[in-house]
Amino acid sequence: MQEHKDITIYDIAEKLDISPATVSRGLKDHPAIKKETKKRIKEMAAKLGYQNNTFASNLRSRKTNTIGIIIPRINSAFMSSVIAGVEHVVNSKGYNLIISQSQEDYDKEIASATTMFNSRVDGLLVSLASNTDRIQHFESLLRKKIPVIFFDRVFSHPDCTNIVIDNVQAGYDAVMHLIDQGCKRIMYVGGSLKRNVYADRLKGYKLALSDKGIAFSDKYVHTDVLSEQTGIDAARKILEMHPRPDGVFAASDSSAVACMQTLQEAGIRVPHDVAVVGFNNDPISWIARPRLTTVNYPGNEMGQIAATTLINAIHKSPASSLTTLVLKHELIIRDSSNRSALK
Repeated sequence: MQEHKDITIYDIAEKLDISPATVSRGLKDHPAIKKETKKRIKEMAAKLGYQNNTFASNLRSRKTNTIGIIIPRINSAFMSSVIAGVEHVVNSKGYNLIISQSQEDYDKEIASATTMFNSRVDGLLVSLASNTDRIQHFESLLRKKIPVIFFDRVFSHPDCTNIVIDNVQAGYDAVMHLIDQGCKRIMYVGGSLKRNVYADRLKGYKLALSDKGIAFSDKYVHTDVLSEQTGIDAARKILEMHPRPDGVFAASDSSAVACMQTLQEAGIRVPHDVAVVGFNNDPISWIARPRLTTVNYPGNEMGQIAATTLINAIHKSPASSLTTLVLKHELIIRDSSNRSALK
């Protein structure tokens, strides 16, 4: 089979009997080229099947107009909303987006970082895998002055901005609400304590107990790679405890709902016997019955701010020099914890 020959600006120039330089400028909508000439050039380019060599152009400019994002899992309502916010900003600014997921695995995160580096991204957004405990795999980008911004699951680095909510305060607010509803034995269901989000939510849990004079006990802490199964396992643990916990604070909505449903299947009344609070305000929180009390985590807003901050860093804007940006959270009280409504 004969190999297809790529069409160049020289082929277009030959067909139209004009100079290659004129063709090049016409394809770029240069104001010095007449509208009629531009039209003829573009029509001939389409007829011949000309493709602009973006890669070669990017090599000359040392920019690819591409931003990368590495996330733990793509099948997460929160991460989907973050990506939607990121895409809204990067597309409006003329950038393309490459998405990769670590699947909560450190080695896959390393491979994703290498792929992003080799793809010559102009900047990188990262939410870390649950078992990541060092970030040397991002140093190759930083040495090239390619900005890296961490969001949600972050890591302190002098050259990187972190974008988070106040997870300590959010955990405190959730547990204080449960205590106000009469709970005294509260189970914390969370993810890996290597990650700031889960360690900080546990810290808030402990502070709320301390402020109310309730003793902390490890037996009420259940941590794993956070998932629906984690919620189910926590519920089974609760069912075997005597006395049982009378409240649950789960660090994700999916684990909270799984825990709540498993308890209900065993005859436990929610919120009468066990009051439940989740985290993220995912769609499942309003579909569940009873509807789930949760902490609203502004994913779309976080994505937009992360992307805007990254683009500012790419363009070396002074606005990009902040080391930490903290977004607001909100406790949304619904039926799964609201014992006051039962009176």
